Amino acid sequence: MKIKKALISLFLLSSILASAAKPYYRWMADSEMKRMPESWMTDFSKSPKWDYCNGLELQAIYMVWEKTAETKYFNYVKSYTDTIINQNGQITGYKKDIYSLDKLNSGKILFNLYAVTKEEKLKKAMDLLRDQIKNQPRTSEGGFWHKKIYPHQMWLDGIYMASPYLAEYAYRFGEKELFDDVANQILTITKHTYDSKTGLYYHAWDESHEQKWSNPKTGTSPNFWSRSMGWYMMALVDVLDYLPKDHPKRPEIIKILNNLSLSLEKYQDPKTGMWFQVTDKMGEKGNYVESSGSAMFIYTWVKGAEKGYLPKTFLAKGAKAYDKFVKQFVKENPDGTLTVTEACSVAGLGGSPHYRDGSFQYYISEPKRDNDPKAVAPFIMASVLLNK
Repeated sequence: MKIKKALISLFLLSSILASAAKPYYRWMADSEMKRMPESWMTDFSKSPKWDYCNGLELQAIYMVWEKTAETKYFNYVKSYTDTIINQNGQITGYKKDIYSLDKLNSGKILFNLYAVTKEEKLKKAMDLLRDQIKNQPRTSEGGFWHKKIYPHQMWLDGIYMASPYLAEYAYRFGEKELFDDVANQILTITKHTYDSKTGLYYHAWDESHEQKWSNPKTGTSPNFWSRSMGWYMMALVDVLDYLPKDHPKRPEIIKILNNLSLSLEKYQDPKTGMWFQVTDKMGEKGNYVESSGSAMFIYTWVKGAEKGYLPKTFLAKGAKAYDKFVKQFVKENPDGTLTVTEACSVAGLGGSPHYRDGSFQYYISEPKRDNDPKAVAPFIMASVLLNK
């Protein structure tokens, strides 16, 4: 009996040591691939679809391949495009004429895959997505509507969905005039959603002031949602990778990134080091520390500091927040996989049949779920950057 107990203890100890030796970026990617054996299953998909969460998570797993050179990660990402893009570059489920910025985000994985494989269908798909923007509805200042069904509206989310894709397209294929459009998207939404009292950004802006959620004077939505600012911040650091060093708007974008990073320090929960679902209402009943926005802020701080867009102090701040993130949100399951908890499943504005009014009560009422790609992907990305 003693020998049996000793063997069991030894087995458990070896399992713990093996888990500890595996970096989180590999451990999390392996966990997701175990849960979703086919790459089109990301974002809890029941059938192949082309949407922003699929590309977000596969972008993170591609970074794991770059870090490890393990072919299983590359093959997992490539299997998605093998499934969803045909030889003519047509994308399953993609409809250009709905003019949704969300549909551009998954295009980001195509650049690297094309560079490696030279598959012509990938270039055709990239051109198809780029072509959408030529007729994308716009505000009077040239800002993209978030979707055709959301007229006159710019959302912080949309900056991430479109701007890094277009910046990389411009960089890789020499369409230099596109850089001005990318910068204009950032500066236009900054102008209309920035709040000088808090240093934060409202989720969205309605130029027409027609939406029930829009402020009658400013057109802004009524609250600060952490994930929307997370999208926006990730967009800034990713766009700066491709925006030319001599572009006249580059210093202004870097300044925006720095100012928002400083502002967000004031809204970190002293207890957990994380950020709340509704960013500035830290002590209000029902508000909670939320994983996706927190992961996005951490990724931005770490990458921004490593790239020199932010002061080096933000590398240490990001690393410290990362360790707190793991403690707060990352759990090991009995089967050895990892779970990221406490992610808001979805939040938006307007729509039907249930109109989303942007109130505090609305944001805290949306359900939470585990292993949401919007939390998992930036966690993997930050893990790669930090080599953890």
